Amino acid sequence: MKTNIGVFFGGRSTEHEISVISASQAMHAINRDRFDVTPIYITKQGHWYTGDALFDVANYRDIPSLLARCREVYMRPVFGDYNLYAVRKSMFGSDKVATLDVVIPVLHGSNGEDGIFEGVLETIGIPFAGCDTLSSANGMDKITMKMILKANDIPVVDYVWFTDKQWFAQRDQLIGRIETELGYPVIVKPANLGSSVGIGRASDREELVACVETAEKYSTRIIVEDMVENLQEINCSVLGDCDDYVTSVLEEPIKTGDFLSYEDKYMGGTKGTKGMQASQKRIPAELPEDETRRIQFLAGETFRVLSCHGVSRVDVIVDRKTRDIYVNEINTIPGSLSFYLWEATGVKFDKLMERLVALALKRNRERSMKTVSYDQNIFSLGGGVKGGIKK
Repeated sequence: MKTNIGVFFGGRSTEHEISVISASQAMHAINRDRFDVTPIYITKQGHWYTGDALFDVANYRDIPSLLARCREVYMRPVFGDYNLYAVRKSMFGSDKVATLDVVIPVLHGSNGEDGIFEGVLETIGIPFAGCDTLSSANGMDKITMKMILKANDIPVVDYVWFTDKQWFAQRDQLIGRIETELGYPVIVKPANLGSSVGIGRASDREELVACVETAEKYSTRIIVEDMVENLQEINCSVLGDCDDYVTSVLEEPIKTGDFLSYEDKYMGGTKGTKGMQASQKRIPAELPEDETRRIQFLAGETFRVLSCHGVSRVDVIVDRKTRDIYVNEINTIPGSLSFYLWEATGVKFDKLMERLVALALKRNRERSMKTVSYDQNIFSLGGGVKGGIKK
């Protein structure tokens, strides 16, 4: 029998539509001679649906009509139960809709790329591609990520971070710290969003306040970064696991403003229907050979120290004046799964998907050999139990 791949996408995220596009690309790239594919669409309200109508991205123009042709499903949080179950069971027959062998999450942003969904999959124990709960959470949160990278001598720009409650209670002190430690201009970001959502540039105190007020609408944690004014943005994808990985050729996205916007990334003349590969870019990036090698090394090191898995994309900043290189962020489920970078490197999209499935199964085998509990039942030994009540 063929391996059945469950592809999860959509989700409760500001990047919902981009996830649908990326998943559509991925599902159509999977070799159907070798694999079956079960699409699982998560609505913006958090309900799960499956059905053949989900394969056609044009159907998402009318969500109510689409869902009427699909079946609402769920998975039980029981270790070893890889089945999809119908929410509304038919009067006769089983409520089991499908059995999954491996999962490929294509969920961008919060509630999908940040470890929340990965935790569900780890609870069930099903093999899945991509970062686990810990590396997903660390990779998604820009503050935690930069702390880890800095501790491992991976260059990042200077930054100040705080919570929305701290901003409310200590605004003047935080403004003073930002102006003293960073100076203007700065970039203000929600800590745990991607696709440039909620990001703003501030050149003075008034703009800083406005940018923070925008960012705190999306996140409880805010990061303010020193802005490299004459910057060059370069991206590199990494494929494998933290002990064995390869890096792709580099790309230089073409931005229209001070930083790469949502529109630059996803709507470059395509009305948002072709995903990340539709944005304006140079592949390969036109860089000196030593800088290319340095960026690929830093991308790999970022992937390694964050204990990443599957396919990620690392975005770096190059100061055009000094040629200093800084790691900006990692996307643990990158738009379009960065397939265009791998095709430029010599790996076709269908082979990339096969590699992700193989990595998922390999990790699951390795984890199954680790001890997670003892067979010994201490309650059967008799006597009192330390910390308990002895009668």
